[in-house]
Amino acid sequence: MNYIRSSLVLLLLMTLVTGVGYPLLVTALGQSLFPAQASGSLVYRQGKPVGSELIGQAFSRNGYFQGRPSATSDSAYNTMASGGSNLAVSNPALDKAVSQNVAAWQQRHGDNDAVPVDLVTASASGLDPHISVDAAVYQAGLVAKARGLSLDQVVQLINRYTYTPRPAFIGTSVVNVVELNMALDQLKPLP
Repeated sequence: MNYIRSSLVLLLLMTLVTGVGYPLLVTALGQSLFPAQASGSLVYRQGKPVGSELIGQAFSRNGYFQGRPSATSDSAYNTMASGGSNLAVSNPALDKAVSQNVAAWQQRHGDNDAVPVDLVTASASGLDPHISVDAAVYQAGLVAKARGLSLDQVVQLINRYTYTPRPAFIGTSVVNVVELNMALDQLKPLP
């Protein structure tokens, strides 16, 4: 009987420590040391949250930079359905999807130039907010034309929002599409 009592006491104690105490401690530390990150790295416009630095969004209107294709199944950038497509390179469905994406970009761009790979393939999570600098520059002419801006203005904005990981050998420079599009709206809003 004693072993049942001690087992129940240990169960209750560990439930309180790991189920209540530890989560409260981690939440308190996160909120006090890293308040923006602990709250989801939200991006605000006029005091209202409009997105996150960590999650891509669908920008379908001309005049906005487009992110990577979303791999979420039911609707683009659905955070509840996060996950990659899990299609192997040898899978014909992946080849078909990439070919369709390339054709769509070439039609939109009006040429048969090579399309940056991150504009035609989904990221591992399906929610990546970043694109390569090449992908942003590839779209710069379309965005400049739709916004009535010079190409130089748009390229300067891309350069301002380019992030290079430290140390640099970790990865290539990227641009956060959500932040870049918000900066475009500040520079010259779409009608």
